[in-house]
Amino acid sequence: MRLLNILSLASLSVAGLALGGCAFAPSIPLFGAAFPDWLFCVVGGVAATVGVHLMLNRRGLRSALSPHAISYPALSAVFAMAAWLLFFSR
Repeated sequence: MRLLNILSLASLSVAGLALGGCAFAPSIPLFGAAFPDWLFCVVGGVAATVGVHLMLNRRGLRSALSPHAISYPALSAVFAMAAWLLFFSR
């Protein structure tokens, strides 16, 4: 009997966790279409990375982020996640 209670509690917990993803998707209506919030964060992250690149290039410090294939995507991800936390954390 006790095993049956544990199994039913476990199955209810798994069902509750699985249905947690069915929440309302965060989106912003723009020009009649709903765009996901993360899309704006990614665009903002790439724009901020381009700004950093231009600033470093102007000052002659472009080699400070030496493996560009690794550092620029990582910098874009950091800026995108920071924008998500700053603007869309509820």
